[in-house]
Amino acid sequence: MPFEDASHSMPDVAVTGLQWRPATLEDLDIWAALIARTAAVEHPAWFEKRGDLIHVLESSKNPAETSTLLGVDGDGVARAYGRIMKNPTGDKATGMACVDPEWQQRGIGSAVLAWQEAQVRARFQSDEAAGNTTAPPRLRIQTEEQHEHQAALLMGHGYGAVRWFNEMHRPLSAELPHARLDGGLELRNLDASLFEAVRLAHNDAFRDHWGSEPRDQESWRFTIEEPTARHDLSAVVIDGGTGEVAGYQLASFDPDAAADRGFTEGYTELLGVRRAYRGRGIAQALLADAMRRYSEAGMDVASLDVDSANPTGALELYLGMGYTPVNRSMTWERVLPVT
Repeated sequence: MPFEDASHSMPDVAVTGLQWRPATLEDLDIWAALIARTAAVEHPAWFEKRGDLIHVLESSKNPAETSTLLGVDGDGVARAYGRIMKNPTGDKATGMACVDPEWQQRGIGSAVLAWQEAQVRARFQSDEAAGNTTAPPRLRIQTEEQHEHQAALLMGHGYGAVRWFNEMHRPLSAELPHARLDGGLELRNLDASLFEAVRLAHNDAFRDHWGSEPRDQESWRFTIEEPTARHDLSAVVIDGGTGEVAGYQLASFDPDAAADRGFTEGYTELLGVRRAYRGRGIAQALLADAMRRYSEAGMDVASLDVDSANPTGALELYLGMGYTPVNRSMTWERVLPVT
């Protein structure tokens, strides 16, 4: 099957009771409503909003025609969706999906997963033909520990949990930490003049992080323009001698999540320190600065996620700064047989 043709892997209308098609701009409202409706029942720590879905449809590496799937009932209401993402040279694809709670336990989740797997196989075949990769097709999907129905679905289709992540909170009502930077290092506000330099610093800082791949300019634009991004709560550490970005903290605030979760949180989306600058207290200084910014903005907690096996010792760093684990998620993986 050519990768450009997704029709052969579409779920069966007769079995699922839904009409299936790739998502388009015209579907944004019903697509976002489906995700919000599901989140209202399942209460995930985070879920995609309309602005995130616009970025999905804008992706040049993952065209919506072959990378998104929307299931709509006879009244035009979106009841299920799935999508895949892959970098051309990457050795893995990642998947996201949801099924309307009123339509669960009908085999629709399995049908969406089968579509994702078929598209991942086709994508790997296409990338291999273009000389971009020789890796076997591999699909990764992340779930929260509380969502046992998702874990059961994935295990039933041969997936295994390969990595665990901790969501961590630090109450801002307690005394905030202070951290000084070494001489020659300067903490600055994030602004547009630093976006590209921070992208390059991120790619360097995350070279040794599990599952991370370099972010190109398009991917970085989506990061910087994420709907809940708060540049005023973000910061960059600059080497005064070279002008190089040594570290950075990118923050977000989601007012919708605050209403659902019952507290306000400043969230550190990305925290990184370039290899050459590690061991100089930069991460501590960025976290202390983030807590100050969050507190001054009237927020209740500082929060972030960390890979439980992070090679840089990030978990110990966060514990030392007063963060405590409150939720756990995991990444599931399956190397797909080639059919």
